[in-house]
Amino acid sequence: MLKLFSRAAALGMFLAIAVPAQADDLQDANKLFKQGLHAQALERVNAFLAVKPKDAQGRFLKGLIFAEQGNTADAITVFTGLTEDYPELPEPYNNLAVLYAGQGQYEKAKGELEMAIRTHPSYATAHENLGDIYAKMASQAYDRALQLDKSNTSTQTKLALIRELFSKNTHTTGKPTVIAAADPAPASSLVAVSGAAVATPVATQPAPSKPVAAAVAASANPDTEVLNTTREWAAAWSARDSRRYLSFYAKEFKVPEGLSRSAWEAQRKARIAAPKSIHVEIRDAKIKLADDKHASISFKQTYRASHLNVISNKTLNWVMSDGSWLIAEERSGR
Repeated sequence: MLKLFSRAAALGMFLAIAVPAQADDLQDANKLFKQGLHAQALERVNAFLAVKPKDAQGRFLKGLIFAEQGNTADAITVFTGLTEDYPELPEPYNNLAVLYAGQGQYEKAKGELEMAIRTHPSYATAHENLGDIYAKMASQAYDRALQLDKSNTSTQTKLALIRELFSKNTHTTGKPTVIAAADPAPASSLVAVSGAAVATPVATQPAPSKPVAAAVAASANPDTEVLNTTREWAAAWSARDSRRYLSFYAKEFKVPEGLSRSAWEAQRKARIAAPKSIHVEIRDAKIKLADDKHASISFKQTYRASHLNVISNKTLNWVMSDGSWLIAEERSGR
């Protein structure tokens, strides 16, 4: 079983900007939620959203209520909508990861946590949860290895260490809500947050005792980080995940063909959605670092889709922005 823990609700601090009657509905919904009166809380938050359907706090609370009720599909729908309308907020990505992990969809969970970290590199909860996901995936791999070779003592030791880690890594903050997982062993301890603020996306997170290193810039080897980030970009493209794919492009990205940024993004989404399958492979990569914030990578790109197979040379110019490598320019040629 995977435990979904709720941090202290912090919606109240954001209600001063709302109309008093609307704030009352949201505050009442939040109080009812903390009291475990989920049906009543949902009724109040729906009343609030009837007046302010795009409100991030109200929608976030609604997603939490669905999660507490065990209504995972609707909770996923709510948090997915928040990532689309407020892509700068890391908390919805984090909670999507918790819900996907509860279904045993660890690759999806990993992708959402990477999005949370890309949005806010010092988001400690997402870093912790990503570590738990990697450990869970490692546990599954060791389980499969032992099924093939039960006498492998090295694998037995590694699996035992991971299970011991999970048994000790138990959060004591908040009331746990148990969400059924496809694989019952061992338990993960992903943490779901329970507050969101559009103006200050991570205001609900306690400040870490020590600064958390940026997700991408932490490595002592920038060449490796640029290469790994390029591979993540290719993986998002291969997965036909246009949202994650577009997150790799900087705000100052030089849009080709004289298009506006919105027109280019719409074009890319359509082209990524069109094929039934896509596979992008990177070979013979060469990296040049101009300085600590600018780099370029040239490689041979193999693009295979259900309707097309192309090999071309490509160069990506990367810029370091808010602790993450982002694409500033893209050039390709046969």
